[in-house]
Amino acid sequence: MTINELADKIINDGYRITREDDLSIFLTCDLDELLREADRIRTVICGDKVDLCTIVNGRSGRCGEDCKFCAQSMRHNTGCEQYEFLDEDEIVALAKSNESELVDRYSIVTSGKSLTGDSFEKVIKAFERLRKECRMDLCASLGFLTDEQFRRLVETGVSSYHANIETSRRYFPSICTTHTYEDKIDNIRRAQEAGLCVCSGGIIGMGESWEDRLDMAVSLAELGIESIPINALMPIAGTPLENMPQLTEDEILRTVAFFRFINPTANIRLAAGRAIMENNGERAFSGGASATITGNMLTTSSSTIRSDREMLERMGRNVTPAYAE
Repeated sequence: MTINELADKIINDGYRITREDDLSIFLTCDLDELLREADRIRTVICGDKVDLCTIVNGRSGRCGEDCKFCAQSMRHNTGCEQYEFLDEDEIVALAKSNESELVDRYSIVTSGKSLTGDSFEKVIKAFERLRKECRMDLCASLGFLTDEQFRRLVETGVSSYHANIETSRRYFPSICTTHTYEDKIDNIRRAQEAGLCVCSGGIIGMGESWEDRLDMAVSLAELGIESIPINALMPIAGTPLENMPQLTEDEILRTVAFFRFINPTANIRLAAGRAIMENNGERAFSGGASATITGNMLTTSSSTIRSDREMLERMGRNVTPAYAE
């Protein structure tokens, strides 16, 4: 079967790729053809809308986990900024600024394995205010939560929860030892059971194989993930991965394209590493990507909300959120 025939089967017959399929085609086929067919799947199944999300780092640093890629782990010497939960007014002000530039959603992200006690109550209060004062969809990324905590997020109006699986099941112990891959899966399932749309993806370029990347794509399909952020590692001084070689643009593009084939209905979301690619990943948006993390203060990209909107509009893509239509 050619890559064109596989795309036809996905589009016309509703076929979905599984672990039993021969996935080597994604590693051996011509990249330009793979990108073209991935974008055909995106166009037919997902349409031209590009989902734009922004984040605020609600609590920074002093994380007790040992994820090798992360600047916020206190086990690494990165000089990461450290602070407790941000002032609520600051969180709301940034949200309103982002909404004025017409992004689709806004997420509060916190460091640490989980958010408990007073810190969790503060985030609930912040979300309650955001729901009253903003029209954007709300997302949270707060680590491992209980069923009750997920329920309370839903009650405040949070619609999405971010929880990356990071890599394949096989490779995960090489990246983190303070929690397990299964812990990640259990957390995702609890969020889904609470009624949250889960945003989950991972990072490429951490020393994993192409087979690990394919495995991650299939695992996310098996979980029914609706939004998949793909991060390209930006090595951070002081972390165990500081000397990892930078990925090429072609490696990122091939990954984005086969993630689209394997997850044809999901939002494939460009995240960290866009600066590695020409014009902040413009070609990836013609190769299967349908969403991105954006923002005016991101350290992982040289783009802004305005420049992202201008680029995507120039490409003929729809960047108008539902609340502004």
